[in-house]
Amino acid sequence: MSIELILPETVDKRLKEKAKEFELSEEELILEAVAKSLELELDPESKAEAYTKLSEKYLEHAKKFMADKDFAQASEKLWGSSALALKAVAAKKGKELKSHGELWKYAIRLSEELEDDDLRRFWHVAVTLHQNFYENWMPEEAVKRAEADIRGFIEKLQNLTLA
Repeated sequence: MSIELILPETVDKRLKEKAKEFELSEEELILEAVAKSLELELDPESKAEAYTKLSEKYLEHAKKFMADKDFAQASEKLWGSSALALKAVAAKKGKELKSHGELWKYAIRLSEELEDDDLRRFWHVAVTLHQNFYENWMPEEAVKRAEADIRGFIEKLQNLTLA
């Protein structure tokens, strides 16, 4: 299920601040808050499903930003989609990733466990895109190639989530 949430400016501002503080997307923070207020403990499958859907949403947004040639925003959505897809794999295994450092460690560990160096390499591309959001120094061709890598990364991760 997907809903549009209308928030007063003060709530929206606080949501953005807290999401940044906790290194979560706004949607992740809202999901946690709703589950907590409903006294609901999300099981690993439900968390993985939520992260996968958010990852797909961000990937679709990235596509629109690429078409608009807004490569900084596209970079951030590609990073976000990657992070959420990685969180989905971890969630399915009952593990919660709460920081950029934990995401890095998990990506490396997963790459080693599966003997798939592409996972580590693709994660590195995702992190570079995250940096590009802030600095906007990557040329168009580099972002386009990175997008292809990220789509490959997410496909690999989704296959793991479905397994």
